[in-house]
Amino acid sequence: MGPILIGFTLLLIGAACGGSFGLPSKYVKKDTPWEVLWGPFFFFVAIVIPGIVAPLVTDDLFGIFAEVGFAKIVPVLIFGLLWGLGSITLGKAFAFIGLSLAYALNYGTQIITGSVVPMAIHTPGEMGQTHGLVILAGVAVCVLGVIVAGRAAILKERSSKAEADESPSDTDSKSPKMLIGLIIGILSGVLCACYSIGFSFAGPVNNLVAKSSTAAWATAWAPTALILWGGALSACGYGVWELTKNKTWGQLAGPGIGRTLILAFVMAILHDAAVLFFGLGAIHIGNLGESVGYAVFMSFGIIVGNFHGFRTGEWKGASPQSVKLILAGIAILILGVAILGTGKWMAP
Repeated sequence: MGPILIGFTLLLIGAACGGSFGLPSKYVKKDTPWEVLWGPFFFFVAIVIPGIVAPLVTDDLFGIFAEVGFAKIVPVLIFGLLWGLGSITLGKAFAFIGLSLAYALNYGTQIITGSVVPMAIHTPGEMGQTHGLVILAGVAVCVLGVIVAGRAAILKERSSKAEADESPSDTDSKSPKMLIGLIIGILSGVLCACYSIGFSFAGPVNNLVAKSSTAAWATAWAPTALILWGGALSACGYGVWELTKNKTWGQLAGPGIGRTLILAFVMAILHDAAVLFFGLGAIHIGNLGESVGYAVFMSFGIIVGNFHGFRTGEWKGASPQSVKLILAGIAILILGVAILGTGKWMAP
C-alpha cells in the first residue's frame, strides 16, 4: 500500500472519529444534566489526554515551551481558550438541534473562518492572487451551504410544530428551540475555528519540535497540547460553573455515573483521535496534506456527522422539502471544501 493511499485511509479514519465524537451523547439518560456529561468530556479531552500523550511523544516538551518563551505561547493559549468556548457551544448545539444540523453548521462555519482569518492575519496580500481568489470562492460556496442548511432547519421546525399541533400529547417544551440552536451552531463554528488560528501562531513551537528527536507523526502534539490546555480554562471552567450553579456535583457520584463517564471518555478519545489521524494522514500525503487532505477530512466529517443524525432519527417526521434542503446544504458544503482545497493546493 503506497504512502498516499495510507494517508487517505488515515484521513478517513480521522474524519470518522471527528464526525462521530458527538454520537455517544445520544445514549446518556434523558434526565442527565448537560454539565454532568460535558464537564467530564472537557476534562478528559483538554487536560487528561494531552497531559498524558504530549509529554510522552514529544522530546523535552516543557523545555521547548521554555525556550520559545511565554510571550510567543500566549497567543496560542488565547486562541485555545476561544476554541474551548466553541466546544461548549457545539455541545449546546447538539442538545438544541441534534447531530446533523450541528455538524453542518459548525463544520461549515469553521471552514469559512479557519480558511480566511489566518490568511487575513498572516498573508493578506494573497487574497488578491489567483489561489487566494479561489479560496475566497470556496468560502462563498460554504457560506451558501450554511444558509441552505439553516433554511432546512427552519422548515424542519415548522413541520415539527405542525405535527405537534395535530398531536395533543405533544407539548411546546418538546419542540426544538431552532433559532437559538442555529445561532449557537454558527457561533460554535466561528469559535472552534480558533483551533486553526491558534496553530497559525504556533510556528516557533513547531520549528523547535522539528529540530528535536520527536518522531514525525508526533510533532503536532506540542501545539495541540497548548491549544487544548488553553481551551481547558474556558471549557472546564464553564463545566465547573454549571455544576455549581445547578447544584449537580452530587450526580458525579450518583447512580449510573459510571456509564456517563465512560460515554464522556469515549467522546474524548474520538475527538482527540480525529486530530491525531488527520496529522498522520497529512504527513503521509506530503504537500497535499493541507489542501486535498483538509478537503477530504472536512468533507467526510460532515458526511459522517449527518449520517449519525439521520440514523438516530433526528429528521424523522420532517417535511420532504427540509430533508432535501439539508442534503443539498451538505453537498454544497462539500463542494465548497473541495474548492478551498484546490485553492490551497495552488498556493506557492
